[in-house]
Amino acid sequence: MIYRLTALLMCSLATLCFGGNNKTGNNQNFQLPIERIDAEVKLDGQLEESFWAELTPSSDFINKWPQDTGLAKAKTTVRLAYDANFLYVSAVCYQDMDELVIQSLKRDNTGAFWDSDGFSILLDPINTKTNGYLFGVNAGGAQVEATLTARGSSTNMDSNWDNKWFSAVSKHEDHWTVEMAIPFKTLRYNQHNKNWGINLVRNDMKRNVYSTWAHVPIEFDGIELGYFGTLNWDTPPAKTKGNMALIPYLSTARSKDHEEGEPVENDLGVGVDAKIALTSSLNLDLTVNPDFSNVDVDQQVTNVSRFSVFFPEKRGFFLENSDLFSDFGTWAVRPFFSRRIGIDEDNEPVPVAFGARISGNLTDGMRIGIMDVHTKASGDLSPTNYFVGSVQQRFFKRSSVKVLFNNKEDFPESELTERTYNRTGGAEFNYVSESGQLNASLKTHWSTTEEKLSNNQFIALNGTYRGENVRAGFSYSKVDENYIAEMGFTPRLNHYDAELDTTIRIGYQSINPWLGYVWNGNDETTFRSSEIFTWTVLEYNSDGELMSRRTSLNGGGIFQNNSRFWLGIMNRSVTLQVPADLIGGDTPLPVDQYDFTIFNSSYSTNQLKKVFSETEFNFGGFFNGTRIEFGQEVSLRAQPWGVFSINYRMNKIQLPEDYGETTLHLLGPKAEISLRNNMWWTTFLQYNTQDENFNINSRLQWRYKPMSDFFLVYSDNYATTDFKTKNRGLVFKLTYWLSI
Repeated sequence: MIYRLTALLMCSLATLCFGGNNKTGNNQNFQLPIERIDAEVKLDGQLEESFWAELTPSSDFINKWPQDTGLAKAKTTVRLAYDANFLYVSAVCYQDMDELVIQSLKRDNTGAFWDSDGFSILLDPINTKTNGYLFGVNAGGAQVEATLTARGSSTNMDSNWDNKWFSAVSKHEDHWTVEMAIPFKTLRYNQHNKNWGINLVRNDMKRNVYSTWAHVPIEFDGIELGYFGTLNWDTPPAKTKGNMALIPYLSTARSKDHEEGEPVENDLGVGVDAKIALTSSLNLDLTVNPDFSNVDVDQQVTNVSRFSVFFPEKRGFFLENSDLFSDFGTWAVRPFFSRRIGIDEDNEPVPVAFGARISGNLTDGMRIGIMDVHTKASGDLSPTNYFVGSVQQRFFKRSSVKVLFNNKEDFPESELTERTYNRTGGAEFNYVSESGQLNASLKTHWSTTEEKLSNNQFIALNGTYRGENVRAGFSYSKVDENYIAEMGFTPRLNHYDAELDTTIRIGYQSINPWLGYVWNGNDETTFRSSEIFTWTVLEYNSDGELMSRRTSLNGGGIFQNNSRFWLGIMNRSVTLQVPADLIGGDTPLPVDQYDFTIFNSSYSTNQLKKVFSETEFNFGGFFNGTRIEFGQEVSLRAQPWGVFSINYRMNKIQLPEDYGETTLHLLGPKAEISLRNNMWWTTFLQYNTQDENFNINSRLQWRYKPMSDFFLVYSDNYATTDFKTKNRGLVFKLTYWLSI
């Protein structure tokens, strides 16, 4: 059996995982000065101002991937300067113009950015290796900005964060240049700190390689906070004065619900957001009557599991320093999930009255987050207040202790309705070695409601090792049946009983060991990189009985031509705790033990080509039946203004007797057109037979001034059975960024 192979591999390679290592964060080895200038900067990407040539240039860039040794073949030279209001960056990226790859001109398209010729600067102004910023631009001028957050021994990049900064690019015969101006008002920093963390990243798509200014070991991503160099200020930037921004909006919407036969509704919306710098490193965000109608639509998925699917947060108010609230728990247990605020269980919006949030650094080692949001009554839902507070204290060089408290409280409009509340709290300790290769954590949480139930705790511990070749880890968690986190995301705790039409909570314990080995190739090998991984997840109920086991062995690699493949086999054993209806059969699957095996495979062509495709094929058992899954995505790039793709996924499931059979189709054509560098039109069609819905979402965004936008959003929903219109809407929205 596969799980025996897993155990064998764990034992045989365990000694490799925790052998000696002498890697450390290397910011002492890479130093870059920044000098004040008094000259006027014309941001055109030409770098014609005389002061640029007088500034100290960066040292040569170092290979990052697929090798992390030697100097990069494509030369990059960077210089930095500043004045009272801006941090200025210039970069000269040597490359023949006819060899440039520009996937898209759309702003904040991170996938297209990393697959394009591009340059980015990464900043850690507090220099604690816990959080920072990324500002990047591709050779076509498309911007991307993101927050960087240390999560264990890796760094997470969240490109949903949006803020004001400026850039320009210019193309020449054998190089292209970048010029950036980043306002100090956009950053959170300690005005007394003369040393910031910094790294620089270059995407070279001719060779399909990445290089960095400060060396980052190959086992880490190029954005890894733990391996930043040092930016040395001659005089630290002073606290910015009058650092406040108001972002009012005006929207008008016209919609009609055809299913309910309701008349056309016309809505006029007015609201405002505010950003106020309390200190240079601590920010206050306010929102009154926010409107999220312009947020990108979620990409639908086929879900034949017993549990809910996680969708990421995209609403701007919840994004800056979001890790202070959301980076608690584990991948399967999240005590706080911001999408629980302002969205009901049917994924429909609930109007938000107001919200306030304080987030950032109190000291170099302490970060705080306090957020309070109040929603209005909607349908059967009462007005509700959501409060969350957290404190994160750094210890040693990269370790931390964190504390979280959540409170959700309803305020019924009727005196006959009882007020309810749900509270969760907890503390976590996270150890990260200076090299980032070793990571361990201990977490404990509790919850309570007005019923004051016992068995209401969650505990977890884990340890991971990330070496150049060997990767390994182990995690354990215990979730009590009454650990109720209404502001969080704990799907595996809830089981739907299809016979009684009710949901019950079942506490469980989870054990997850995993092990992998990565081979890093070179120009002479067949693969640029390849890997093999095995992992097992065991889940037991509170009586110690096995609920579920998943054991998997996977392997794959990237060829020299940048095509990729992946093969895997998974053996599963599931003991249903309640009768389950997964595909709408006449009879729910009974409580029993089900053992089955699944084979999976995928192959993708070179995504740097103008035509790119990805194919996935999985087959095997599915409880007491069979399942075949096929997925195909084909993309066509019209460089640099358009990307057209079509994604199709089919699931064919056959269960014996009256348990049901079905064939589910999910079809998603998508067109992304960049009319200019500041105007983008995206149209997304989603045909989903599982939800019996065909959706059209078309979104035009015009950034007429920095951080000021006009949106036109059209949405339409049809039933897949007869294609009758379900509902339809049109939204106009105008926002304006006013700096004070």
